[in-house]
Amino acid sequence: MYVLECNNLSKSYGSKRALERIDLQLGSGRILGLLGPNGSGKTTLIKLAEGLLQPTDGQILIGGKVPGVETKAQIAYLPDREFLPDYMTVEQLLRYYADFFQDFDMERAEMMLKNLNINKAQRMKKLSKGTKEKVQLILTMSRDAKIYILDEPIAGVDPAARDYILKTIISNYSPDSLVIICTHLIADIESVLDEVVFLKEGRVVLHRNADELREETGKNIDGLFREVFRC
Repeated sequence: MYVLECNNLSKSYGSKRALERIDLQLGSGRILGLLGPNGSGKTTLIKLAEGLLQPTDGQILIGGKVPGVETKAQIAYLPDREFLPDYMTVEQLLRYYADFFQDFDMERAEMMLKNLNINKAQRMKKLSKGTKEKVQLILTMSRDAKIYILDEPIAGVDPAARDYILKTIISNYSPDSLVIICTHLIADIESVLDEVVFLKEGRVVLHRNADELREETGKNIDGLFREVFRC
């Protein structure tokens, strides 16, 4: 059974077609780059997986099930914006996540905070933008989820911390899980990718094993992306 499956999946907003007949079968134990320019359909696909939108046509399945209450518990989602309350301390957020998510690993979260020298007593409003994003990533990756969806996980993070964050992503998901990374910083994350999906105007134009793609084309993923999506 696939962790995430799309069968002839389409989504329209009025007369605008955001996704057009998407067919995807994504397995576990993989880190996948979901890549495409703005307006390509990445956010719509994420929202469909989260159950925040309903398909216009076709079907999306999470672990063989239509997105709903049960599948929400299987997905750890990191949006590309700040979403945590500013008035809470980091420690309060840890307890909040532990209360809300049965799969939250407190020991893992505290270890990552320590490694990044983040003070648990600090309120979120006192933290820099980059540190807030680190906290959000730590909370997301401290869950034992089936699917991790990370939308621009390193966009606001200083280059010195990016390697640690990528190591955190690699080391904190299980062989039973799927990690989906959406980003424009392809060169920074391509070393961790097992597969890539290119979306263009709501269609899948490429879905390949990353190593095989590099070997066949003689190009890195970033270079191939620039070629496919050249203006």
